[in-house]
Amino acid sequence: LMLALGGFENSSGVVIWSLVAPLGAILFTGRGQALGWFLAFLGVVALGGVLEPFVLRSNNLTSGLRTVLFIMNISAPSALAVVLLLYFVRQKDAALGLLRIEQERSEGLLLNILPKQIAEILKRDQQTIAERYEEASILYADLVGFTPLSSEMKPEEMVGLLNEIFSYFDSLVDKYGLEKIRTIGDNYMVASGVPVRRPDHAHVLALMAMDICSYVNGLRPINERKIEFRLGINSGPLVAGVIGKNKFQYDVWGDTVNMASRMESQGIAGKIQAAPATYELLRHEFDFEPKGSIEVKGMGALETWFLIGPKHARAG
Repeated sequence: LMLALGGFENSSGVVIWSLVAPLGAILFTGRGQALGWFLAFLGVVALGGVLEPFVLRSNNLTSGLRTVLFIMNISAPSALAVVLLLYFVRQKDAALGLLRIEQERSEGLLLNILPKQIAEILKRDQQTIAERYEEASILYADLVGFTPLSSEMKPEEMVGLLNEIFSYFDSLVDKYGLEKIRTIGDNYMVASGVPVRRPDHAHVLALMAMDICSYVNGLRPINERKIEFRLGINSGPLVAGVIGKNKFQYDVWGDTVNMASRMESQGIAGKIQAAPATYELLRHEFDFEPKGSIEVKGMGALETWFLIGPKHARAG
């Protein structure tokens, strides 16, 4: 059409409509064919330039009509290009939005597994994470009579009960800024002073332990069986870090951890048994009741105490 009308100028640049081919290929067939169509468009324009000297210099189009055609030939393909670009920008923004949602979801899942500070390190570097803490506290809480209770309840009822109780424990962890380490069956484990060090690690963990006891005392009995927990708490040095590559876990190790576990397993239902190290840290702030000595494997007889509550509470 351009050649028949007398070249680039006389045809009002009608050759620009050839750009519709690569644009349509982008929209309907993908980038692979679009490149070929764009090269064909450039070839048509180049061919027009080669043949320009040999075409007729006049046609029957008036000057006004050529102006109108110039406007149409420039505006319409340009509008198509802009619409197509806007479409792809919108698609790109939508894809980036979905990507951000997935990233936030992945971040949330990662933070459900690891402390925020540890997750940030793992995202930057796949290094081994292990650190020693000279002052920290560990709390174990275990449901008393779990085996007979689970035999009397339907599986979904038992899981629902544990989920209800442990979800409340999780809220206490958030309230006091502690770190939930794990749950194993009916056992709940919390650390204070890791991975963020804090001088009041034993104090806040004791407050959480008392909140647990208050909450559990308010639970309704199941099949006339009272819901009770044994709690054990200990303080001292420990090592914390991440283990595993698949289903990795933030965990803590050391004698301090083992002693806290003994405090729970050899404790009494409804009581918070404290090891000597925790007693020494808290005895000026909290009231304790002596329990006497217990035999601890590898350590012999140790004096332990039951945590009663803050001294100011009793004074009031």
